Amino acid sequence: MAHNIHADITTATSPSSTQSLVIGGLVASAVAGAATAAVAAAGEFAGISLVVGGVPIPVPGFGVLTVIFSVVGLALALVLARRARRPRTAFVRTTIALTVLSLVPDVLVDAAPATRVLLMLTHVIAAAIVVPAIARRLSA
Repeated sequence: MAHNIHADITTATSPSSTQSLVIGGLVASAVAGAATAAVAAAGEFAGISLVVGGVPIPVPGFGVLTVIFSVVGLALALVLARRARRPRTAFVRTTIALTVLSLVPDVLVDAAPATRVLLMLTHVIAAAIVVPAIARRLSA
């Protein structure tokens, strides 16, 4: 069993594996950023307000925040690749919990119901793009 753990750690932290993780994570972050901005723009075009707490959220803000938090997720993956016995499992479990937690403010925010749903949708879309792209590059 110790041999398998060592193999997982070695695979997860080899230079080529780390490079694949970083590049894949950054590409997924950019794609997710574009996707959430597009969804926000489509929602606004369809008549859904982007006003939260009396302040409008600019469409590009969706993309920027998605990229920022996706890169934070990538950093988490890099730490787990070095420290966790099962990096993929730890990453997926952690990011699912964090995604669910990210929906709480959307439910509570001072905004129209359709706006709340749109906000939650962008979180789920970002996670659906970024989490699998990063997870598949981590050792099971």
